This record gives sequence, structure tokens and C-alpha cells, in this order.
Amino acid sequence: QVQLVESGGGLVQAGGSLRLSCAASGNTFSSYGMGWFRQAPGKEREIVSTISPSGRLTYYLDSVKGRFTISRDNAENTVYLQMNSLKPEDTAIYYCARGPSGRLGRYANEFAYWGQGTQVTVSS
Repeated sequence: QVQLVESGGGLVQAGGSLRLSCAASGNTFSSYGMGWFRQAPGKEREIVSTISPSGRLTYYLDSVKGRFTISRDNAENTVYLQMNSLKPEDTAIYYCARGPSGRLGRYANEFAYWGQGTQVTVSS
């Protein structure tokens, strides 16, 4: 069973930065795409960013391009989401998820394992 544990969320003022981390259990981390999703109150879950197993390929939601950066450290079984220039509309619970084997994932149904989420709140 894969376990994903997010950390790094919190309260920040608009324009500030946060770095989310997601630590994964198991010894197959480097074989899978990983992703970050978010869900705001009253809204559907949306994909924020995904990364291929090697880290060479990435995908970003249009509204976070240029502000967020996804990365991974396969030696540490960890994926990161650096969030800069945060806006109030970025407020949500952020979830880490494990995606498909061997490639970048682009859709939520490709992600089978999920973390418990970490709250990000951006004040105006």
C-alpha cells in the first residue's frame, strides 16, 4: 500500500510563498508520475501540476503557470510544489497523488493513490 504524506501548508498573505512537500512510501516512487491537485470549498477538485517519473516533463494549470514549480527528488521519495506570488484564489486543500507508471499523468482518473491533503490559505 502506498502512503503519501503532505506537509508545508499554512496561512500566507497574498504575494507570499509556500513550499509543499509530499513524502511517499515504498521503493517504486521513481517509476511513477506524481501530481498535485486542489479543492476549494464549493468547487470541484482540479489538477494543479504533474511531473513525469524522471522529472523532465511537467504540466501546469494555466492559472498557476509562472508562479508554481513542481519538482521531485527520487532519492528521497519526495515531490514538491513551490508556490510563489500566491493569490487568494489559490486557497484550497492541496492533495498529492501518485499517477501512472512510466509517464506524465494529465487526468485525475490516472491517479490511484492520494494523500490526506494540506490546507493552504491565502489572505488578501
